[in-house]
Amino acid sequence: MTASGREKKFRQQPRVTVRLEAVWAAGRYAVLAALCALCYGNTLHGELVHDDVWAIVNNPDVRPGSSVRNIFSNDFWGKRMADNTSHKSYRPLCILTFKLNILLGGMTPLYFHVANVCLHCAATCLFMYTCERCVFGDQRLAIVTALLFAVHPVHTEAVSGIVGRADVLACLLFLLTFLSYIWSVGECVTEDSLPSTASLWSLLLSLMLGTCAMLVKETGITVFGVCLLYDALVLCRKPLAHHLSGSRGRDLLHICTPLIKRACLISGYVVIIMSVRLWLMGGSMPLFSEQDNPASFSPNLLTRILTYSYLLSFNAWLLLAPIVLCYDWQVGSIPLVESLGDMRNVATMLLAVVMIALCLHCIFSLQRQNNREVLVGMLFLVFPFIPASNLFFRVGFVVAERVLYMPSMGYCILVAHGLGRLCSVAGRWGTTFLSVSMLLLLLLFSWKTVQQNNVWLSREALFRSGIQTLPHNAKVHYNYANFLKDSGRHPEAIYHYNIALRLYPRHASAMNNLGTLTRSPEEAEGYYRKALDTNPQHNRALFNLGNLLKSQGKEKEAEALLRDSIRYGPHFSDAYSSLASLYAEQKRFAGANEVYLKGIENCPDSSDLHNNYGVFLVDTGEGELAAAHYQQAVRLKPAHYVAMVNLGRLLRSSNENQEAESWFKRALQVTRKVDILTPLGALYYNTGRYQEALQVYREATSLQPDSTEIWLALAQVLAMAGHSKEAEKMTQDIISREGSCIECYRLLSAIYSKRGNYTEALEALDRALQQNPSDVTVKAELYFSKGNQLREMNQLDLAFESYKLAVELKPDQSQAWMNMGGIQHIKVRWSTAGKFPCCCFLVLADQGKCMKNLKDGTRQFCPPFKNPSGIHLAPPSVC
Repeated sequence: MTASGREKKFRQQPRVTVRLEAVWAAGRYAVLAALCALCYGNTLHGELVHDDVWAIVNNPDVRPGSSVRNIFSNDFWGKRMADNTSHKSYRPLCILTFKLNILLGGMTPLYFHVANVCLHCAATCLFMYTCERCVFGDQRLAIVTALLFAVHPVHTEAVSGIVGRADVLACLLFLLTFLSYIWSVGECVTEDSLPSTASLWSLLLSLMLGTCAMLVKETGITVFGVCLLYDALVLCRKPLAHHLSGSRGRDLLHICTPLIKRACLISGYVVIIMSVRLWLMGGSMPLFSEQDNPASFSPNLLTRILTYSYLLSFNAWLLLAPIVLCYDWQVGSIPLVESLGDMRNVATMLLAVVMIALCLHCIFSLQRQNNREVLVGMLFLVFPFIPASNLFFRVGFVVAERVLYMPSMGYCILVAHGLGRLCSVAGRWGTTFLSVSMLLLLLLFSWKTVQQNNVWLSREALFRSGIQTLPHNAKVHYNYANFLKDSGRHPEAIYHYNIALRLYPRHASAMNNLGTLTRSPEEAEGYYRKALDTNPQHNRALFNLGNLLKSQGKEKEAEALLRDSIRYGPHFSDAYSSLASLYAEQKRFAGANEVYLKGIENCPDSSDLHNNYGVFLVDTGEGELAAAHYQQAVRLKPAHYVAMVNLGRLLRSSNENQEAESWFKRALQVTRKVDILTPLGALYYNTGRYQEALQVYREATSLQPDSTEIWLALAQVLAMAGHSKEAEKMTQDIISREGSCIECYRLLSAIYSKRGNYTEALEALDRALQQNPSDVTVKAELYFSKGNQLREMNQLDLAFESYKLAVELKPDQSQAWMNMGGIQHIKVRWSTAGKFPCCCFLVLADQGKCMKNLKDGTRQFCPPFKNPSGIHLAPPSVC
């Protein structure tokens, strides 16, 4: 081979090596992403469950029409940050991702789950990259770390639950911030100098990314502490150790200037953003209840310290052995540690020993080279967990698996480091055994993750799993009872509410909800009052008791309770509607209007409140303003079919039939319900579109086959459409099921009368009168119809008596009076006819003329009218 040939071969080898490394790197990341997708692929068809409903479905800030400005002034759940009832969780960037999800794919849960799985894949791949560049010298250990992170079962809540996106996205931004900070620090030129800031832009980028991490979830701010300690103990370790051990310690301050500048910049920036964060909170901390975090409400300092310490070891155990997992660890799941003799203190002491040993290891390893795994593992494990430790402020949970998403990075690093150390001293067979063991652990974790994902597929699966996992947890029984209540399974709901109260007798919400399921008003009142004894500011118990007393006529007490419900829950829209309806019933329309306006001011995103105000405005004669509120209700909640139907009815009353029909049809696109079909059918019926009315009413009967009213309406449409036989048969069927159907007999009478079967028509009316209707108007109309049938049969005396009974029941029946006068005229009883209050009586039936009596005793012809029967007199308006 010639010299030029050898040179060409040596030039090609590095290129081949680079390509192979690139392919190998791409393969590693592809396998890692595929493993994440396989482990969480079964979550894609899950529902929005538990906190997802409150953070997404019921959150006004997430809706497409809402203002983006509100996202930056409200908390994670859509409440104002300055509100006393706010959770104070400020995560606008996470809410923006929810809003983007809805803009791109609507409320379909699939796209939310796809986004979560993709974010988990990205976080896992970035974690492996971070381990390769900044933690391990051995690439294999970085892969093992990332594989363990990808399949760890404790991540199921963060990835399967959509609300957990805050933790996953914060972890991703945490790693990006960390890497950006490291890129901003240059390398040591000599052992005498600390690395300077190589890229100010990278440093500023790290500040921006860290801020974004905090705006996704509060724990993201801990990345700045990790960056500073990594800078001092890893990047600057060698120069610092050299100067601390050497004779030039007096020059240390001058040498450390680059580090001090970075530390001052980071620290000052953290102080600023934390001050802004506290300002957004309105200067107050979130208010949690005892059931959220029982240890923090214990008056005994020793109990608080021992319980908080034990919870640290409990979280560590969840990372080590995620055997028992649950979506909620509140209310009795973990009893308080109240004495030094509690055996659980052993776990606390064991954790303390391990952590002290790891810290000492980090200190002693400062002089060594390439021994940063334990230090980074400790930083990643401890710092992200500090906000959840109750060390600086009270948190709203006992244990939450999703908050372990970021700390688990440190756990995975420590496990991989331990595995590497064991393999280095175990020999070939020992290494093989450890490798197989690690593979089995990864398979076991993957299986557990897939199984745990099934728990998050639906509300029922989630709540049932909670009961099976922690049957002594009152909160899981309460949540499952809520699900059963919403599903209409009330006996089961009552059973689980009672269990929740047995486990936690002071559960005010369980008492309140149990009251709503109780049939006895006295028993319900007792539950509401017990709930208020436990928590006098329970706004829903105040609301329910107020409504109960309102239904009992105790209006003054009801008003006071509803006012208190608004005072303690100013954003509870139902309380405004109930109080306003009470005022409306009392004819205090100005007060009702004021309450509605105040409610809309405090709850501008409540579609139900706008709808109810629209109903009130219609009742008070302000239809145009009502239409605007109905439309606003639909804008706030595009699926608010009740507001659409109300708007359709309003337009129908104004004879705007085409627009009314469009709103009814729009409501039907949301759901096919009888409440929508019947007004649409009535519109078709009243406008003579009988075939369309038949189609609508037939669908209504299929949806609600037990409704007599709908079957009767269908029969009426059939009769008007010319299907009298089918209408008659259907009406007879209704009568066979419900013999007291007065309207059925009236319809039969009309059908028979139209055929000329006056005898059968008269019999149908008699059967209707035999039911003795309580409504005077209905009874009067029946007598009037009977008079018409008798008149058609030329039984004028009996017809006269029937008309007489009608006007005795309802004196304002002008047509009955006119027909009575007509009968008297036909019988040539002129003097008697003049005594009737009717202004007209028939003079020449064949010519269709009538006369009226004037005040001076003379008579005058009325304008001509057409009446071929010669019986019915002209309506009063003609005269």
